[in-house]
Amino acid sequence: MNTILVIIYGIVIGSFLNVCIYRIPNNESISYPPSHCTNCGNRIKWYDLIPVLSYAALKGRCRFCNTKISAEYPLIEIFTALVFANLYHKYGITFEFFKYAVFVAILIVIGMIDLKTTDVYFSTIVSGLITGALFASYELYRYGVILNYFLGAAFAAGIIAVIILLTKGMGWGDAEICLVCGLYLGFKLSIVMLFLTFIIGAIAGIVLILTKIKSRKDFIPFGPFISLASIITVFWGENIIAWYFKSLML
Repeated sequence: MNTILVIIYGIVIGSFLNVCIYRIPNNESISYPPSHCTNCGNRIKWYDLIPVLSYAALKGRCRFCNTKISAEYPLIEIFTALVFANLYHKYGITFEFFKYAVFVAILIVIGMIDLKTTDVYFSTIVSGLITGALFASYELYRYGVILNYFLGAAFAAGIIAVIILLTKGMGWGDAEICLVCGLYLGFKLSIVMLFLTFIIGAIAGIVLILTKIKSRKDFIPFGPFISLASIITVFWGENIIAWYFKSLML
């Protein structure tokens, strides 16, 4: 029963993330005006705002103007729910669950906006830094540990900053994202996150070039790779570290 409630919670949060992903790049308030069709402007009725179910009932189209609604909306809702359910399975209803649920929500917004616009917005970074600092401060109160998280932030952002200065191959927004990620993950897991980011980015870049979706000269946003790598690190980062050191002992 608890898992079902967490899934519902994740779907609802995912619906809110969709609002953020659409409105933040358009400099619109995420709370006002109420949800409306971006094509005809009609206000969407409450029964058409039920995450996933309303999309299915309307067959992915606006009730008023029949404009197609992007499948991105239910997919993000489902993805958020699945991640939240797995966080619950891993941590239960604990401090870690809420910490990483907030982290993942911020990552989804940052990653999707960067994917769609190639921009990283100040409001999303500030949200990540404020919440990350609050969680780190609580861990200082709870465990007496805080330096780990600020080292993680400085290390992750610093590595990207060096790459930017030496190669110009990334943007400063990527350094800002890594600053947030390091603040949530801490020093050790930030190393794993960066390692996975470069692997995922390299694989994705090769596939995009081979399929001619992108050329070598095209800019490829790195934020989605950082976000995906960070989510993977939340779940399997410690296992990857343990596997690495075990391999060294062989």
